[in-house]
Amino acid sequence: MSLSRRFLPPMSLLCAFEAAARHASFSAAAAELHLTQSAVSRQIRALEDQLGAALFIRERQTVRLSPAGQAYVLEIREALTRISSATLSFSTNPQGGGLTLAILPTFGTRWLAPRLPEFLDNHPGITISLTTRLAQFDFKHEAVDAAIHFGAPQWPGADLSFLMSETVVPACSPALLAQFGFREPRDLLKAPLLHLASRPDAWRQWLAQSGVPALRGSGMVFDQFAVAAQAAVAGIGVALLPRFLIARELHQGDLVCAFPDLPDMESAERYYLAWPSSRADYPPLQAFRRWLEGAARDFTGAGPA
Repeated sequence: MSLSRRFLPPMSLLCAFEAAARHASFSAAAAELHLTQSAVSRQIRALEDQLGAALFIRERQTVRLSPAGQAYVLEIREALTRISSATLSFSTNPQGGGLTLAILPTFGTRWLAPRLPEFLDNHPGITISLTTRLAQFDFKHEAVDAAIHFGAPQWPGADLSFLMSETVVPACSPALLAQFGFREPRDLLKAPLLHLASRPDAWRQWLAQSGVPALRGSGMVFDQFAVAAQAAVAGIGVALLPRFLIARELHQGDLVCAFPDLPDMESAERYYLAWPSSRADYPPLQAFRRWLEGAARDFTGAGPA
């Protein structure tokens, strides 16, 4: 891609502008950049002259972004973040490339992390950085190359690749199962049910599928599977959890299925890999996508482990 130099302001001007916009203060930006206030003021004025528009509204001893400056700083901040991230990745791995991946906490620790050594062994030049995200975000404003998404195949501004589906089971501690003696799904309404904030309709859907039309149970609400699972292990209530994410607890007997003879319910949502269209041709992302899709196929083909 050919870039005209007249549309590439000096980095010093852009850094001064971003800092001043973030602090809403030329003096605070000067302190951060180890410059004088007058130097920052001159840099911003030079940038405004190059752009042909005012970036700040100056009022007595205060400054605030102009409407044009508010729009411009979002683009500049994203670009500076990308440059910083790319430089960090290159400095730590000059022979390969870096990939920053946003993960769902429990999926990342229980399913992805144990499999990553295989990818790293086969791609020694690629460095992966993991960051946690519980919800969708705007790739334009985050220094992230890709993300693990659970839900409908929709993510504004991103491309998606299907990974796998999941089944969920009502799980509880052996002691709680003995206490309530569940015989049929309706009996769950007598016990405390543990809810996940990201899946508010999960229990209602499971009970409806089991012939129980209304949810009248009570219980705590959690924002992560791992915490809900530990609460279930502690005997606080019954949690509706993906079987493959609690395989360890089921195998060890810390958790049991409340109704082992009932079929698991398949979630309506699916797991996907999401990435911004602008990064589709990035070699580390292409390599990771190929590997992840294969790992997901191998896992679902073999069944939960």
